[in-house]
Amino acid sequence: MVNSYDLDTPVTASRRRLFKIDDESVGAAAEKVARFFGTGSYLMWQTVIVVAWIALNVGGYKWNWDPYPFILLNLAFSTQAAYAAPLILLAQNRQEDRDKLALQQDRHRSEQTKADTEFLARELAGVRLAIGDMVSRDYLRHELEDLHNVLERIEARLDDVSADQQDAHHHLSEPTQGDVIGESSTPGHNHLNPGELR
Repeated sequence: MVNSYDLDTPVTASRRRLFKIDDESVGAAAEKVARFFGTGSYLMWQTVIVVAWIALNVGGYKWNWDPYPFILLNLAFSTQAAYAAPLILLAQNRQEDRDKLALQQDRHRSEQTKADTEFLARELAGVRLAIGDMVSRDYLRHELEDLHNVLERIEARLDDVSADQQDAHHHLSEPTQGDVIGESSTPGHNHLNPGELR
């Protein structure tokens, strides 16, 4: 419950309106009248009416309903001015509201455009980095040539190792001098003693 003595909290007083007025309709009508006041057509018609009013009241014998100093004409001008000023203010207020709304929309579009531009800039930077990290065709060809040369050297080395192994196996399979003597001293073979050579 709001304390009645609390001055920091504004109190909303409920007011009864005698007339229910649609502000939108009144504002639209005020704009139409204000636009008409600002045209050359209004100025021309007002000039024609004032000249006719003065001419009929000065020169006419039966139509002098507002003799000089034209008090009724002055009253009409005062009434017109009394209504014209609020109507023009209403039109200006509506125009200011539209300008504020347009400004907010422009600001929102500007922020959205800025965000989109920053996003596109980040995406473009990412694409540039990705393109920079990609392997070029010349670099890949050079690397493949180096790999081919390494494979050729490995194959040549394997061939040399295989040839060395075959040579070593061949030398191991040949009979040695001890094997020849052993074969000659086996039973059933005729061999000469050293005394027989004499």
